[in-house]
Amino acid sequence: MDEETERELRKLLNQSKDFRPQEVIILVIITCIFSFFAGTAFARMKDNPLQLKKTPQMSEELENFVENYQNIVDNYYEDVDEETLLKAALKGIMEELDPYSIYMDEDAYNNLNLNLEGSYSGIGIAISKDLKTGYMIVQSVFAGSAADEAGIKPGDILISVDGKKTSDMETSDFSKSVLQSTNKNFELVVKRGEEEFTANVIKKEVEIPSVESKVFQKNDKKIGYLYVSIFAKNTDVQFKEQLENLEKEKIDSLIIDVRDNTGGYLPTVTNMIALFVDSSHVAYQFEQDGKKEKIYSTGKETKEYPIVFLANRNSASASEVLIGCLKENLNAKIVGEKTYGKGTVQQLETLKNGDQYKITTKKWLTPEGNWVNDTKGFEPDESIALSEEYYENPSDDTDNQLQRAIEVLSN
Repeated sequence: MDEETERELRKLLNQSKDFRPQEVIILVIITCIFSFFAGTAFARMKDNPLQLKKTPQMSEELENFVENYQNIVDNYYEDVDEETLLKAALKGIMEELDPYSIYMDEDAYNNLNLNLEGSYSGIGIAISKDLKTGYMIVQSVFAGSAADEAGIKPGDILISVDGKKTSDMETSDFSKSVLQSTNKNFELVVKRGEEEFTANVIKKEVEIPSVESKVFQKNDKKIGYLYVSIFAKNTDVQFKEQLENLEKEKIDSLIIDVRDNTGGYLPTVTNMIALFVDSSHVAYQFEQDGKKEKIYSTGKETKEYPIVFLANRNSASASEVLIGCLKENLNAKIVGEKTYGKGTVQQLETLKNGDQYKITTKKWLTPEGNWVNDTKGFEPDESIALSEEYYENPSDDTDNQLQRAIEVLSN
């Protein structure tokens, strides 16, 4: 650190001796972001576009942090990577907050983002590693994907990709080799039973399906069914299309299955809410710093048919936003188990090196102002656990939660 910069920094540090934890968090985060822009935090501070004069007043505790940080950098017996140190500091801050404020490196974010984006450029398969042979096994193939067009099927064993044996890779290595490659053409050696063949696959845009629909009939009633696996960026589009198809079949009622759906994008569920209630209805509320804000639906009509949710303890966040809105506005019922109970909203921040962190910024409340956070969740109207028969032989017929929802709506 040059002398001029050090003098300016110390002048700011001495301006306030009042300790406020919020200042420490904000200033350390600023310091971390600052370090990623500059390469090394304090060595290049003078050249960084962030101006010291615009920095909030630093507390005595923050001054102590800066001094000890510099002491570590200057006196540690080996060279210190300042970017790594500051990344560790930011991770530590996240750990001291709530469970949903987390630091994500590029790999962790890419894995999360792949599902939330709802589409990606790839070959369209889900894989796992065979622990006996070490080769990759195809678990599923997305309809219309490059792998589907090349004739690859679930259960196929991938021996190699472009001459590299998959037994020498982890699943993450295989995914990276496809997703991050600038090459669009891949040669896969595939084993099916005793037969081996080569499949030439051309990478293309793949849409990840997050909504499934079907119709059940009982007691002369048509009951629509929509399963939502995640609230990705394009889930609302898929949901709208399939809901309209069900309504064209003149359904009398609807089941929305959000079991094991841990959430996703709030704008997505907001768009889905608009399909059910008009603009006179509150969709949900925000609470921040003691102030509440009502968010109204943007819908043009309000549905009149009965709705039942299938939910369990893994139904969380955006799933609960949807449940809360339709439960309080349309008297929707819940069959299954109590939901998870996540009543907070996170904001995503991106650092220049590709790492990101999510920080909780506000609470969300139901239309009537209820907060379902922590152990509260939504209690089911019909409490029923999945049967052992379903786990042994999964099907619609053995799904006793689904069958109970059908029974409720058919009566």
